[in-house]
Amino acid sequence: MFFKQRANDDASISYFFGCGGQGKGIAVDVLAGDEAWYIDQARKLNVEITYVFDSHIHADHLSGGRTLAALTGANYALHESNVGKTAFPFTPVGHNQIIDAGNTRIQVLHTPGHTEDSICLLVSDRRRAEAPWFVLTGDTMFVGSVGRPDLAGRETEMAAKLWQSLHDRLLNLPAELEVFPGHQAGSACGADISGKPSSTIGFEKRWNPLLTLGKDAFTATLTATVLPRPAEMDRLVAVNLGQAEFA
Repeated sequence: MFFKQRANDDASISYFFGCGGQGKGIAVDVLAGDEAWYIDQARKLNVEITYVFDSHIHADHLSGGRTLAALTGANYALHESNVGKTAFPFTPVGHNQIIDAGNTRIQVLHTPGHTEDSICLLVSDRRRAEAPWFVLTGDTMFVGSVGRPDLAGRETEMAAKLWQSLHDRLLNLPAELEVFPGHQAGSACGADISGKPSSTIGFEKRWNPLLTLGKDAFTATLTATVLPRPAEMDRLVAVNLGQAEFA
């Protein structure tokens, strides 16, 4: 397996990984303007980009996922809850769906809370083991923090959903499983995020203060302070849904 973590200037983190032996690549949370980097990496690795995922419809930056998919012939994948919301076709994925890319296996986990359509990707390298090796947590869980639940304007409801997603879908995964989030320190998508761009499930369960709270305390803590909205959030969401052009 090859694996590349791309830290971006806006504190978001993108990913490119897959099976070098069978020439299959997966891109996740691509920023607009970065498409050429993925195409160049795929050329150097002699792989075909077969899937491009966005972990959710982003509110803090323009996605390059749809453009990269169009340039490479890849499937552009979003959670199925976006069917009927986007102005473009995409490949819908659902909870527990399995996608194979050579010896790389991806299991989709639907983790609503930050947004209704949030997904995490549980990844295995079957040349090493059938068991998963790492999870890309998008904006659901960060190192030392979790995603903000207020962007939809229903922060109490969404915080409760986030708690359920974390405890039902992530925290019951193996302690040694590596965690690769969608943001690091400096992002507007969460508070008190660590500058370290990776962790493990076990370390987060022990040291992430939000993960030790019950649902009511978690919800109260997350909704006690509302962070500033990302700049141009409404326009960015509209563009990422294909409903507007960014000027």
